[in-house]
Amino acid sequence: MKNFSYPLEQDWSTDEIVTVTTFYRQIEDAYELSQGVTVDALLSAYSAFKQIVPSKSQEKRLGKQFERLTGYSWYQTLKTARETSKKSVKMTIGG
Repeated sequence: MKNFSYPLEQDWSTDEIVTVTTFYRQIEDAYELSQGVTVDALLSAYSAFKQIVPSKSQEKRLGKQFERLTGYSWYQTLKTARETSKKSVKMTIGG
């Protein structure tokens, strides 16, 4: 597993940072773990993330920063999770 500096906001509380990094970790695990992540866990983490980041523009900005830092697209990961009939999502870079 690689070490990344996740994009975080300075005004977030410790609990909010934990919630956001849990979502980031789900995206990371979808790419890095051989079994990927469960769709339920990913979508649950995203739902919690949206409680902290309700703004679409802030979400897009953080998503672009995250992808630039990691190479992992949370847009593609969430899209795949929503469209699959499988219980888990395994991503590959560029796919």
